[in-house]
Amino acid sequence: MSTTSSNGLLLTSMSGRHDDMEAGSAKTDHSDHEELEHDPDDPFDLDNTKNASVAALRRWRQAALVLNASRRFRYTLDLNKEEHYENRRRMIRAHAQVIRAALLFKLAGEQQIGAFGSSSSTPATSTGNFDIDLEKLVSMTRNQNMSNLQQLGGVKGVAEKLKSNLEQGIEEDEKEVTDRKNAFGSNTYPKKKGKSFYMFLWEAWQDLTLIILIIAAVTSLALGIKTEGLKEGWLDGGSIAFAVLLVIIVTAVSDYRQSLQFQNLNDEKRNIQLEVMRGGRTVKISIYDVVVGDVIPLRIGDQVPADGVLISGHSLAIDESSMTGESKIVNKDQKSPFLMSGCKVADGVGSMLVTGVGINTEWGLLMASISEDTGEETPLQVRLNGLATFIGIVGLTVALVVLVALLVRYFTGTTQDSNGATQFVKGTTSISDIVDDCVKIFTIAVTIVVVAVPEGLPLAVTLTLAYSMRKMMADKALVRRLSACETMGSATTICSDKTGTLTLNQMTVVETYAGGSKMDVADNPSGLHPKLVALISEGVAQNTTGNVFHPKDGGEVEISGSPTEKAILSWAYKLGMKFDTIRSESAIIHAFPFNSEKKRGGVAVLRGDSEVFIHWKGAAEIVLSCCTQYMDSNGTLQPIDTQKEFFRLAIDAMAKNSLRCVAIACRTQELNKVPKEQEDLDKWDLPEDELTLLAIVGIKDPCRPGVREAVRICTSAGVKVRMVTGDNLQTAKAIALECGILASDTEAVEPTIIEGKVFRELSEKEREQVAKRITVMGRSSPNDKLLLVQALRKNGDVVAVTGDGTNDAPALHEADIGLSMGISGTEVAKESSDIIILDDNFASVVKVVRWGRSVYANIQKFIQFQLTVNVAALIINVVAAMSSGDVPLKAVQLLWVNLIMDTLGALALATEPPTDHLMHRTPVGRREPLITNIMWRNLLVQSLYQVAVLLVLNFAGLSVLGLKQDSNHAHAVEVKNTMIFNAFVMCQIFNEFNARKPDEMNVFSGVTKNPLFIAIVGVTFVLQILIVTFLGEFAHTVPLSWQLWLASIAIGLVSWPLAVVGKLIPVPKTPMSIYFKKPFRKYKASRNA
Repeated sequence: MSTTSSNGLLLTSMSGRHDDMEAGSAKTDHSDHEELEHDPDDPFDLDNTKNASVAALRRWRQAALVLNASRRFRYTLDLNKEEHYENRRRMIRAHAQVIRAALLFKLAGEQQIGAFGSSSSTPATSTGNFDIDLEKLVSMTRNQNMSNLQQLGGVKGVAEKLKSNLEQGIEEDEKEVTDRKNAFGSNTYPKKKGKSFYMFLWEAWQDLTLIILIIAAVTSLALGIKTEGLKEGWLDGGSIAFAVLLVIIVTAVSDYRQSLQFQNLNDEKRNIQLEVMRGGRTVKISIYDVVVGDVIPLRIGDQVPADGVLISGHSLAIDESSMTGESKIVNKDQKSPFLMSGCKVADGVGSMLVTGVGINTEWGLLMASISEDTGEETPLQVRLNGLATFIGIVGLTVALVVLVALLVRYFTGTTQDSNGATQFVKGTTSISDIVDDCVKIFTIAVTIVVVAVPEGLPLAVTLTLAYSMRKMMADKALVRRLSACETMGSATTICSDKTGTLTLNQMTVVETYAGGSKMDVADNPSGLHPKLVALISEGVAQNTTGNVFHPKDGGEVEISGSPTEKAILSWAYKLGMKFDTIRSESAIIHAFPFNSEKKRGGVAVLRGDSEVFIHWKGAAEIVLSCCTQYMDSNGTLQPIDTQKEFFRLAIDAMAKNSLRCVAIACRTQELNKVPKEQEDLDKWDLPEDELTLLAIVGIKDPCRPGVREAVRICTSAGVKVRMVTGDNLQTAKAIALECGILASDTEAVEPTIIEGKVFRELSEKEREQVAKRITVMGRSSPNDKLLLVQALRKNGDVVAVTGDGTNDAPALHEADIGLSMGISGTEVAKESSDIIILDDNFASVVKVVRWGRSVYANIQKFIQFQLTVNVAALIINVVAAMSSGDVPLKAVQLLWVNLIMDTLGALALATEPPTDHLMHRTPVGRREPLITNIMWRNLLVQSLYQVAVLLVLNFAGLSVLGLKQDSNHAHAVEVKNTMIFNAFVMCQIFNEFNARKPDEMNVFSGVTKNPLFIAIVGVTFVLQILIVTFLGEFAHTVPLSWQLWLASIAIGLVSWPLAVVGKLIPVPKTPMSIYFKKPFRKYKASRNA
């Protein structure tokens, strides 16, 4: 066990300092930096858990002082998860049929009818009107049986038997979907049931000290009944047992509520939205609503939502590692057409026919057999375990000292009872009395351990994270990894995409250059030759992943696809493009899907039997560089040499006006040069030279409202916003100026704005130097983004990065916080990210920063409050035990204080909403001391006041309270001890307000925004009145007069003005952690010398 943990008490940071904070920290002199480095000997010095090794995670757990392991480690990572997952996957692959049969039998037996949100799945009842048997369909897909597929007539034959259309999909009709669910099952699986409330009760009961207290209570109960009879004898033991039971119930209720919150968040994470073809139109549905017979388009980054057969595809490659365990990418074509649910599209495009859903797939069986692991360490959680261990060791030592002191005083005959009689007289006191008295002494020592060991401290992180995650959903952020929520508070830079994040992603073509000149109206074809319009229309209609749907009732045309695709399709439609006609008159024989590295995509189109056209579309200046001619307004081909400069200037002019520039070009290809065999065709590189330029379009994507203000808030909070975009550098610069990322034109010089190509060609050392100065990176590839993230992290930055594409996955994984886009992001990007921004809005990213800082600030508030209680309770009991052989705060009273301090205190303070004050300071350094100098000051001022008042009451209480005249000495002592207990609790109630604002004078600001805080303070106060007034024998209290109640409240009330005076005391710049750490460093150095 590590007894020299520097964590929490003894940690600080070299980066991200801040002058004032919710529990502020002072800047540190450079001379102290050697004291602030990572300590390899400290198991709790783990400032990033995102990619931490299993050995490091296991090490801190073994070093922690833990009283209830099942509760303390409930929300940490299951270190055997990967092994368990792999074993289940292998078993399902080997015995899928048997497992499925057992699951169907169980579902039928329980008569569960499933839908998303329940724990069940819909088993198939009959195949109804369909011409294919469910078992045959499932067997064919699972065994990837090509001969069965061919017997059924290939994918076309299967579609006919499933009454589905390979181009139109199934009918968009509720009855149709229900029939298919009844025949082939729903795309859900029976989820493993979460822990019941009774399990949480059982886990709360596992606390070692509570078990010891129950044993002590039972012993005391037995001895009490034996010596004093049932009427009086049950009180001591019964009261402790009841108090322990109350602690267990309150703890279990709190933990159970947290688990339900996590369960809801997991349901949200699993509910993927995807596009399917129904009735010829593209509709967005939940993954749980996919049915057999659905036609689903597949693009890079998508998750395969069900088992199925490939209809058609171009360069389609699937990552099947999640199901096969092998990390190789598998190419899918007509020779290998089977697709497995749960796999990811690594490359290419295609469409599939769904043949198996839910538990009729291996993925469904796997999901039904494993529990969702919500556990995961967070850096703060690890550090708080270190702090809890440190405080726990101190508490154990104090408890041991108290135990020894009380036993010594008892057996030496210096301890007196409330009537002034000596408790132990050698040879006179009976054995049962001795045992009873010793049990009471032991109970007090164990109760001190309960109060001293802050078991709830690390769990307060989970509480505040659960609360924050729920509230962040309302702020359009879905947290996938707990630690990201907290790490966001330390973010020093955000590398943001442009499109959709800083801009609205609502694109329209506003400028067009076609026929060698600028068109007066961007979408008016009157000045263009029909041949040019026909080529543009064919290029747009075939070289797209979008769709144009004409409703049968003649309603408004529906255009679907990515925002860029929709803008270009709308523009071409207005030019006269007949989408369905073009696609029926020509066929795509090969495609090169849009690639973020090459910034362009192309298709080879066969017209009739003889003519092949290659159509390209992409970044204007890149496509332009491949062109050797252009088509003029008369439909004649002209050499481009004389006009190339004109087009370049046109692109620059559009880019400076914040327009995204896309060029459309084509070329012919001789049929004999096109590969004949499918295998050769799949490997064919589309020719991209000697292109004919058809058109250049400028697409407007306006800045999001409020993004400028969001960028300003980030800047004032010490978080640098960097734009990383694949767009033209001039477009990026224009948007950056509009958003406030660049302050003025004078800033827009290299390397403040830089092209991805320039950055990537630098050496590693040069990249690290340049990265600090980069504000805008244009024409960047996903690899450039990864290189920038790596360089920034090496410079000590805590980096948040946004991404939406599959190729962004490495950068999202590498960054400290990966933020994927909920609307435009691919499933691969989402799975690699830590937080999903549901509305793709940069303003939501800023809200996440606020919540991250709030988590850290709330934990510090709770630490300050809890340690004040700890210090005061320990000192008063130790001093009293050493001097008089008795303690004023009894076991039941300490358990009530522990309840206020641990569970209720955490609920009140860990759920404080974020304030604007959080964004008026620089980021929280990763290695900031958990207990800052401001907290030390506040803690010591309040603790010393409480200790001073309580010791005065303890030793001079009879005189001060005017109780010396009381003829009943025992009653006078009880009143004094009740007054001590009451005053102590009042101090905690009033000090809870002080803990809300560690560095602000007005501790009441915003208190009405946290009704839970007010409710908990109110309930605590009411319960205290009930305990003192009506539970006298039970809680070792007597009713107090109204004068003593006023005195108790006044003692507590003094903590408010005292806090204000305390905040006027200046604190040193050097963190106290330095002074704690120096002796350990010197000791280690001397041992290593």
